[in-house]
Amino acid sequence: IMRTYKRKTNKGNIPKSIIEFACKEVILEGKSVRSSAAKYNISFKTLHRYVNKLKAAGKDVSQISNIQFSHVGYGKSHQILNDTEEIALVEYIKRIADIYYDITPKEVRKLAYQFAIKNKKKIRDSWNENKMAGEDWFRGFLKRNNSLPIRLKATNFSRATSFNKHNVNLFFTNLKTVCNCLRVKPSDIWNMDEIGISTIHTPDRVIARREMKQLGKIISTERETLITMAVTISAIGNMVPPFFIFPRAHYKDYFTQKGPLRSAGDINPLGWMKEEHFIKYCQHFVRHVRPSKEKPVLLLVDNHESHLSIEALDYLKENGIIVLSFPYHCSHKLQPLDRSVYEPLKNYINTACDNWVASNPGKSLSIHHISEIIKTALPLATTSTNIQEGFRISGISPLNENIFPDTEFLGFNVTDREDTSTIIKVEKDELLSVQGNVDLSATQENVDFLSIKKNISSSSICQDIRHLPKMELYEEKKRTCKRTNAIYSLEKDALMEQNIDCPRKKSINKEETEIEQNSKIIRKGTSKENIL
Repeated sequence: IMRTYKRKTNKGNIPKSIIEFACKEVILEGKSVRSSAAKYNISFKTLHRYVNKLKAAGKDVSQISNIQFSHVGYGKSHQILNDTEEIALVEYIKRIADIYYDITPKEVRKLAYQFAIKNKKKIRDSWNENKMAGEDWFRGFLKRNNSLPIRLKATNFSRATSFNKHNVNLFFTNLKTVCNCLRVKPSDIWNMDEIGISTIHTPDRVIARREMKQLGKIISTERETLITMAVTISAIGNMVPPFFIFPRAHYKDYFTQKGPLRSAGDINPLGWMKEEHFIKYCQHFVRHVRPSKEKPVLLLVDNHESHLSIEALDYLKENGIIVLSFPYHCSHKLQPLDRSVYEPLKNYINTACDNWVASNPGKSLSIHHISEIIKTALPLATTSTNIQEGFRISGISPLNENIFPDTEFLGFNVTDREDTSTIIKVEKDELLSVQGNVDLSATQENVDFLSIKKNISSSSICQDIRHLPKMELYEEKKRTCKRTNAIYSLEKDALMEQNIDCPRKKSINKEETEIEQNSKIIRKGTSKENIL
């Protein structure tokens, strides 16, 4: 089958206005059909057919646009599934993609085959042999429905289910509370997050000879070393110099000597940020932003335990920094850095590493060169436009609680389970006694009509063939408490902030308070005055 046909002639492409002029010359002026056809470069038979149609209809030549002529040119190819059925198939594919359970092209072909069998369509023999639609049909299906691109991006199950309306509404409620209490401006809203930078980069795509089966590009080394970099941006497009964590036992000043201006760093043998490193980062943040209790700022961070130590929260509170954490597994949608900065930053880092390897043949890229790479790549990704767009599309600045449509939360529907508490068992005799004089025949007709209407629904046929995924019922077990989205270091002691998010800690604190009160009552009852 020819997949992409290129026309070799211009038959059937003559405008009707030219045909109208030629018909007028033949009918009104009495010229011959052959001479008029040669004058306007029209096929003799085509013009002859138009003239005969007008004479047979007995209409004026000016009404040529209202006359239905036979089709000229190439006709539309035969479709196994009509437009309505293909639209139903597209809607099913979009719906299952909204809940992060996309189907592959091969699964789409199998679904199309089953859909055609269900609708009793006349299909090709190759479909029956392979139990799926052909590749040519799939290519034509994508051309007719260009809103279905083929792409791949892995999504963690925890991210798909944790990003729900409850968590998002809780975050925006806390954000509004802080903004209303402190009256913070966009220049006072900051977002901080870490990103891992490896000495092994991903090279850009290359151009080579077509006959080469395997292509390669030089990278620095085979053994990976991880460096953590903390990036901080504000809602008006400003940025704090980065803070690095190097995988070394002793910190040296030359680690950041060639890096961005006024950048700082610390060391950890694993290259990760821990509680003690976050305190040093907070000192670095205070030196550049200069917040105070009279002019507080809001710092948005993820919910990692290294950011929420007692010492760090006390230090932040003393310097007028309010910490608002994102809900668990929601930073990919709510965090401005993830939305608009980190993706281009990774691409610019890879390009800068490619340029460094090309400029230093025979040398290996080590952690001592990372700050130099960051100095080149970071300004390109952290432009004012990129930063402000990240805050806008996450709904933080300007504040927009309805920035996420309902389709963004469809991934949470996989965990929906039937509410058994609302199901009431009714006996057959009780049902008949309640019905009384109800016209069962009319009711049966309505039920039959509804069932027929449901059966002819194309979208329901797709769901009958391939059900939407649902999580199975399971017995809930006790789990360790996790911190939820919360406001830290605001009018409360840091130690109390560690306890407010965990229900188990709440109950323990309540029990300790009751025990302490009871012990006071006992001591009071056994005092010397009461004994006497």
